[in-house]
Amino acid sequence: MRRLVCAALVLTALAAAAVALAGFGAGRQTANATDLKALTPLQQRLVSGVARQVLERPSPAAQALKPAAQKSDLTGCPVDRGANVRVNRDCLNLADPELAGRGQAQNETSIAQDPNSPSRIIGAANDYRRGDSACYTYYSRNGGRDWQDSTPPVGFTGGAAFGSARQYWEGSGDPSVAWDTKGNAYLSCLTFQRGAPATSNPDLSSAFYLYRSTGSGGASWNFPGRPIAEFNDVAGAGTGMLDKPYMTVDTSRRSRFQDRIYVTWTLFDANGTSYIFGAFSSDYGETFSSPKLVSGDNAGLCTNDHGVPTTPSHCNTNQFSQPFTGPDGALYVVWDNYNATDLNQGEEDDDGGDNLRAGAPVSIDNRGQVLLAKSTDGGNSFSAPVKVSDFYELPDCETYQAQNAGSACVLEKGGTHNSVFRAANYPSGAVNPRDGNEIDVTVATYINRHSNERNGCVPQGVNADTLQPLYRGVKTPGACNNDIVVSQSENAGASFTGGRTDVRGLPSVRDNDPRADQYFQWAAFDPSGKFATSYFDRAYGNDERTGFSDISLSGSRGGEEFGTVRVTGSSMPPPTQFPPTSFYGDYSGLSAGDVAHPLWMDTRDPDLFVCRDSAGNVIKPPSVCTASATNAAVANDENIFTQGVSIPTR
Repeated sequence: MRRLVCAALVLTALAAAAVALAGFGAGRQTANATDLKALTPLQQRLVSGVARQVLERPSPAAQALKPAAQKSDLTGCPVDRGANVRVNRDCLNLADPELAGRGQAQNETSIAQDPNSPSRIIGAANDYRRGDSACYTYYSRNGGRDWQDSTPPVGFTGGAAFGSARQYWEGSGDPSVAWDTKGNAYLSCLTFQRGAPATSNPDLSSAFYLYRSTGSGGASWNFPGRPIAEFNDVAGAGTGMLDKPYMTVDTSRRSRFQDRIYVTWTLFDANGTSYIFGAFSSDYGETFSSPKLVSGDNAGLCTNDHGVPTTPSHCNTNQFSQPFTGPDGALYVVWDNYNATDLNQGEEDDDGGDNLRAGAPVSIDNRGQVLLAKSTDGGNSFSAPVKVSDFYELPDCETYQAQNAGSACVLEKGGTHNSVFRAANYPSGAVNPRDGNEIDVTVATYINRHSNERNGCVPQGVNADTLQPLYRGVKTPGACNNDIVVSQSENAGASFTGGRTDVRGLPSVRDNDPRADQYFQWAAFDPSGKFATSYFDRAYGNDERTGFSDISLSGSRGGEEFGTVRVTGSSMPPPTQFPPTSFYGDYSGLSAGDVAHPLWMDTRDPDLFVCRDSAGNVIKPPSVCTASATNAAVANDENIFTQGVSIPTR
């Protein structure tokens, strides 16, 4: 989720009332909050799903759902699916078809277990039950068997940074959750204003806030939220962009920074750069430091500047950061970087990918790279980035599915075009609590040991209009597929196997499946040193051809050989909400305490509507109906589910 914001970053200093203004970049241009063209082409490629919905709102006539006319006795209230437990406990609102998802969906999940009592669990998601997206939380006190909703008080915050007593917020999202060692839980949340013409208020301000659940295990939260970073754009100038915050807490009792809270994020600047910044709190989230540059300089790795400034760093195009800590208190931040190759125009399959052209074409490189920086002084400064691995982004959705222009997506094989939700490849890593030298980073990549030139998957540069990647073989069974690979460090982040080994040679967490897509992964170690990663998986049944997905959990001791179990009891259809394309969130969380708890978006429940006739008029008296969608026989709802699963190993 991303929002346009202004040039001045307002930062909370050591006192709650003391705020400082810091400007980033130069030569700013005015951006229109409803026009993606205000961003550079490369920034448009990286913009996330929620922001794209704001910046490119479809016309009301552009619907992906057909009028609801099939009566249903369903209520939309929570129903578990065997061992898969529904986490959000709301009953489904009946949205108008053009607003399907609004007032209804949950996506983009984070989950954490109390390190002192793993049966206490908190989760968070973008939750649309109030209409627009909001940071909602959910808590369990019995190991995830039962859940309750809780509502963080994100409606308004202090307004000093915005020239008023209060700042009221229209939406929020990008949540992440964590615990400290004292039994407190934390929520990091992005808040934003929609601006004109979505509302009559021109305000485009945006901010990150930290909420603490003091002793209640996620049932209640402090009010108001404590500022991490704030942008004042009450005039609606729309210059700059704040995106993708993620949080971690140092819970190591060996660390001199025990209970320190870290948040990292991306700053999209009007000068075309997108640097990773971070801030920390050493007083249980009451105040935060000034921002620190995380994505520092490494001209040897970041060789293509894309024509934008290289001060303070040649690594000037970044996204999807994740902070995590080691048992010695070291802080690591991993992220995607896009300065490894130039943006060379390529060509797609002649027929959209159903067949391979005779004679393999020459590869046109379109890889990115995953970088990592380390801090040994509690987040005050960071090392130069080191290379974790190369990666290849998912293919351009418009080229191969003729939908969702500007986004990449996870394409099903064959001639259908049902899987059109926005998706991106990102890293997720963790440090072995039993061996602080071992760091395992999972990397999602379209080119890998199962999907490369040998079996007909050939990089073909980028679409010149969207800058999204092109490949030969994307719709051909047995050619291209997305994998989750692992790059490992055995020297506390000084170097990684993926820094010296081609991504085509790195181990896959799903090595027994050479044909299907895996995506939206998260990674964690359990206290005993078992490594776990959960992900969406199309290796079951005919998922790879239909665009359905399941959830799998893989585990390892050593990070090279993995055992895998299926978590979902049945396959989930491609999402249909947020027409005319769909939005499924940008990530999916995992915690690993006594057992692993993946928290995923689930589309097995049908969406419900007021019954309508063929002209779209409400049938009287009102009743409940299901609907069909252009990419599914029955339109579906996005709920969030979990299950406690023992980590498999091999």
